[in-house]
Amino acid sequence: MPTQTRPSSTRFLIACAITSVLFVMACKAIAEAPREITMGLVQKIFYFHVPCAWLLMLSTIVCAGGSIAYLFGGSERGDRVAVSASELGVVFGLCVLVSGPLWAKAAWGVYWQWEARLTSSLLLWLMLVAYVLARRYGGAAARRLAAALALFAAIDIPLVYFSVRFFRSIHPQSTVVSTLVPGMRGAFWLSLLAFSALWWVLFSARLATEDAYARLVDLEIQLDQVEEKKS
Repeated sequence: MPTQTRPSSTRFLIACAITSVLFVMACKAIAEAPREITMGLVQKIFYFHVPCAWLLMLSTIVCAGGSIAYLFGGSERGDRVAVSASELGVVFGLCVLVSGPLWAKAAWGVYWQWEARLTSSLLLWLMLVAYVLARRYGGAAARRLAAALALFAAIDIPLVYFSVRFFRSIHPQSTVVSTLVPGMRGAFWLSLLAFSALWWVLFSARLATEDAYARLVDLEIQLDQVEEKKS
């Protein structure tokens, strides 16, 4: 029977409360942060866009880790971790691909450029979408096919992160955070912390759902076996 790892409702509510407080603090810090001279108010998309990009990559790493545990260790728990993380990756990846062009229009004058970081980020998101679709429509080999896709997606992460160093790119360098003025830097780290807490809350809830479904399936199998013995 699958291990019962459902988080207590008290701990989950505490995590939700902490996340809410962090978002209030982050919103206040963002509102009070200095405006960037060139882009003005539009630059504040940065505090949303970058944390979502981080969570896209984090989701992919967790998905790949769970997939490795399933592919090479037969871990059902790893498979449930992977599918839970993949769906969050799709959500936060979509946030990246929506907020990025809005920011780009103000910064570059166009919504989209086929440069290295944008293209590799789009590819990463599409592979996570493919993972979710493979899980749903891949047939008997769906889980193994999806797990292989997760590993390919993880390989793309270094390309996303280092692309601005090795290719011509209009994207800011990865060191941009360290160059922020103190007011902007504090707002950014608060925003990153708030979004990371939100990711953990959503991931815990999604994984608990997967665990509950696995227990239900196991109970149904046991019930069928009992019925067979009776007959």
